[in-house]
Amino acid sequence: MRKRLIGEPQPEAPQAPTAWLRLDELAEVEISSEDAACPIESALLPAAGGGWRASLPGRQTIRLIFARPQRLQRIHLRFVEPACQRTQEYLLRWSGDGGQTFHDIVRQQWNFDPHGASTQTEQHQVDLVAVLVLELIITPDIANPQAIASLAEMRLA
Repeated sequence: MRKRLIGEPQPEAPQAPTAWLRLDELAEVEISSEDAACPIESALLPAAGGGWRASLPGRQTIRLIFARPQRLQRIHLRFVEPACQRTQEYLLRWSGDGGQTFHDIVRQQWNFDPHGASTQTEQHQVDLVAVLVLELIITPDIANPQAIASLAEMRLA
C-alpha cells in the first residue's frame, strides 16, 4: 500500500530581499488630506519615518501618478492602530490610461483591536503592466465617519 501525509508543511525557499521602487524618483503623489506631523513621505519612503496620517476624518485617497508606465509585481501595505477598535476598509486599484478608467486589485476589510490585532500587513502579488496611476482609498472605520485614516507603510516592486 502506498501512502503519504497530507498537509505536511514544506520548507519555504528563502526570498531574496525585494528591490522596492524609488517612488520619490518615479511618481508624483496626490492625497486628499495630510497631517503636517505625519506626511505621506513617511509612508512611501523607506527611511522617512512613522507613516502618514490624514488631517481630516473619513474616507481618504492616496494616488501615485507615474511619469512613465511601471510594471508592478508586489504591493506591500502596513496599517497600525494601537489605540481603538475599528473596522477599516481599503480599495487598491490601478489605471493604465492616466486615470480615465480603473481596475480593482483588492478591496479588503480589517478589524483592528488594540488588545490583539493592532497591525495589518498585506503583501499583494500582482502582475500589472503599464501602470500609470495606483490609487489607495482608505475608509478608516466603516461605522464611524469621524475616524482618521493612516498608513504606516506602502512599498512597490
